[in-house]
Amino acid sequence: MTIDLRSDTVTKPTKGMLEAMFSAPVGDDVFNEDPTINALEEKTAKLFGMEAGLFCPSGTMTNQIAIKIHTQPGDELLCDATAHIYNFEGGGIAFNSGVQAKLIHGERGRISAKQVEENINPSFDWLTRTSLVSIENTGNRAGGSFYSLKQMQELSDTCKKHKLKYHLDGARIFNAIVESDYAPAELGKIFDSISVCLSKGLGAPVGSLLLGDKEMIRNARRIRKVFGGGMRQAGFLAAAGIYALDNHVNRLKEDHARAKRLSETMSKLGFVENVLPVDTNIIIFNLNDKLIPEQFVQKLAKENIKATGFGRQAVRLVTHLDFDDNMLEKVETVLKKIQ
Repeated sequence: MTIDLRSDTVTKPTKGMLEAMFSAPVGDDVFNEDPTINALEEKTAKLFGMEAGLFCPSGTMTNQIAIKIHTQPGDELLCDATAHIYNFEGGGIAFNSGVQAKLIHGERGRISAKQVEENINPSFDWLTRTSLVSIENTGNRAGGSFYSLKQMQELSDTCKKHKLKYHLDGARIFNAIVESDYAPAELGKIFDSISVCLSKGLGAPVGSLLLGDKEMIRNARRIRKVFGGGMRQAGFLAAAGIYALDNHVNRLKEDHARAKRLSETMSKLGFVENVLPVDTNIIIFNLNDKLIPEQFVQKLAKENIKATGFGRQAVRLVTHLDFDDNMLEKVETVLKKIQ
């Protein structure tokens, strides 16, 4: 048995999800004729209180389409220094949109309305035009931290005040929602666009959705085509997304509970310097000088446990749909034996 804690993207479709995929009615989505994709887009948009949605192969694509729509070449966007759109999307901000990023050092990946206010450029000819604010929820490099509804609303008020667009990279948005006291529909009132990923904690094999108003999504369809994201009978994939939304949201709390238990175990180990606070399903910890990440990962690999280094002395573990209590117990046993 191999235990894979590298990411929540490693999950395999469940039996019920596979059955939904194999039985899905399909059509040509470039012609808007795939009924399952249309159903997923409508379902997700309605869930988040937005007018329309667009199914894309990845969260990177939904984020990059949103940036392209909300900006003009030579503009500047504001995001946290740990943001996925800046660190892990292949330079797409510059490559796809001709935009530069101004990085803000928030609190565990969360920027504040005050910080945004302080970083908006005056309208001088020689300065870039600040046009977009993007936040990530939950924050990957920040260890799964999440924004409260109040924090997101304050950012929205600041964006409206300064006529900035406001995008949510909802890579793990349902992980945040199940730990919070708001419904997804409340987010539709706050953001100009939302990216919702289906292939992480929700367990779908492929796909993210971009949500916005009807005009924005019409423009997004064209940009998706330009980016090479026009798909044909992709309803088989969309069916997995519908199944995930119907069956895999509430169970995310199980992943969070296992992550917190694992972090408690990690904090007691002699080779661990510190563990970041665990809010959802991501555990990031730093090793002391007794071990380097490569050695630690190799020790786990010998026990058929996969992990990944995440910086100079940092390691990341991520709990998910395919990680159960028996696996948790084995990982804890292995960790306690490492010298």
